[in-house]
Amino acid sequence: MLYCVSSGNRLLVFSSKNCRCAEDIPMISQLIRSNERAFWGVFFILFGSVFFGGFLYTAVISKLLPSSDNAIISAIQNDRYYCFLVPLTLPVIVVAVYFYWLSMKMFKHA
Repeated sequence: MLYCVSSGNRLLVFSSKNCRCAEDIPMISQLIRSNERAFWGVFFILFGSVFFGGFLYTAVISKLLPSSDNAIISAIQNDRYYCFLVPLTLPVIVVAVYFYWLSMKMFKHA
């Protein structure tokens, strides 16, 4: 006779003869969870890549192309906001990280 006991992430199958672990089988939910994590990982990488490509076109590549008759592409080429947005955001991030570090130091020693 076999007894099945769920223990954390594994299904343990015991034999009634010797009461030892006869088999260690991964649970189906663990396999589904690992596939789901892989899906979300690929999704976020693709999502970030698409937005990076769009930003790269808007900020750099469109400025190097000849003028276009399309109104949307012409507006992107003549825009002067997005080409400065990310380079000017980096110093702000550095200051924000410094203030975060400073506030955590003050909190720990208060």
